[in-house]
Amino acid sequence: MMNDLDTTRQLVQRGQSSASAEMERSIASAQSSACAHAFTRTMFEEARHHAAQPAVARLPLAGLAVSVKDLFDIEGQPTPAGSVALAHAPVARQDAPAVTRLRTAGAVLIGRSNMVEFAFSGVGTNPHFGTPAAWDGRFGALPGPALVPGGSSSGAAISVATGAAFIGLGSDTGGSLRIPAALNGLVGFKSTARLVPTAGMVPLSPTLDTVGALTRSVRDAVLAHEVLAARRVRHNPVPLSGWRLAVPGALFLESLDSHVAHVFARTLQTLRRAGAHITEMALPETTDVLALQTGGGLTAAESYAWHRQLLSQYGPQYDPRVRSRIERGASMLAADYLDLLRTRQHWMERMQRQLANVDALLSPTVPIVAPSIASVAPARHQDAAQDAERDAEFFRTNALLLRNTSVVNLLDGCALSLPCHQQGEWPVGLMLWHTALHDDTVLHIGLRVEEALARQ
Repeated sequence: MMNDLDTTRQLVQRGQSSASAEMERSIASAQSSACAHAFTRTMFEEARHHAAQPAVARLPLAGLAVSVKDLFDIEGQPTPAGSVALAHAPVARQDAPAVTRLRTAGAVLIGRSNMVEFAFSGVGTNPHFGTPAAWDGRFGALPGPALVPGGSSSGAAISVATGAAFIGLGSDTGGSLRIPAALNGLVGFKSTARLVPTAGMVPLSPTLDTVGALTRSVRDAVLAHEVLAARRVRHNPVPLSGWRLAVPGALFLESLDSHVAHVFARTLQTLRRAGAHITEMALPETTDVLALQTGGGLTAAESYAWHRQLLSQYGPQYDPRVRSRIERGASMLAADYLDLLRTRQHWMERMQRQLANVDALLSPTVPIVAPSIASVAPARHQDAAQDAERDAEFFRTNALLLRNTSVVNLLDGCALSLPCHQQGEWPVGLMLWHTALHDDTVLHIGLRVEEALARQ
């Protein structure tokens, strides 16, 4: 099992390793076959130069490698957002604030990570730059055919899972950090959206977009959040038995495949043996999420507003599956959009009242294990019926992967996905979540849950 960021930076700061030596290991991983299609652009020589600076080892991130999702601005580089439609866009004049904060803390950028075009899918495929295959960040290679990595922060996840980066800077609009975390045995933290600036990134839905990170441990997630949000997480010594935890029913437990259902049930048993008090909560309000997503919801409406001019010029260059989802927003009237915002606000208030007496909720991050890339890849040079069948499977898979995670975005909440599977099993994520500004509580419970699962 690879060291996490916290362990590695201690080795560097004690002189037992060096930022340069660790960078060479990261570059070797980035060049390996396991990392194929994980990057759209690498920055190896620049990374070597920065890692060699003596002062960098004393900073919080100790000169260690970080990947940057392709939708964030990096000074002097274009920001393609996983698309060829932005190939002629001017280069960025400055770093996005999130990138600046990582650099200031001592991160060294190793490359731009691949992603779903314009971040509009939870599956992780990209027809322009290839699709990286899932890789278990705790236990290594997955057996059998190549599996989807989850999206839209697909390359960010693979860069961390394979050892090419210690932090994968990404975004989360409906689950784009937590879905790839679950499918690759990683930790993904979606903070309350307002805590990290979204400036300097290609937006998907400004109402829902959140900037965050993929890491190898919860303590790394805490550190990454502190850097990105420019705040300190308030430490809390309360043990696992001191928190009020609940498992929501309704939407979250529907259509679980047998492996996810088994691992989730075993995880709850492990946590109860460790002293956790876990109750069941019906939470029927979650089924109302479907009404908030009618016609593509906020994501379709807001993405179309940003893309409509670009579509008129470069529409044929878009991934057809992405383009079709964006264009759903063209039919939403301004009155419908305002109604949707009001409906969401009322739903959020109802959910906040329901969740006032619990500290965090536990649910499977996604209800299925990763399917094969081949099962959802576009059918090329085949007849229309086969193409339609493959597209239907893609959209069915996409809806399942986004189902649980998107509730938290619509709630303007915070959520942590951490691995709960054992060695030799398909990766499964456990999601801890709550409403806005419960970030510190969710992270602290995550630390205690991670400890309990490590002892099983």
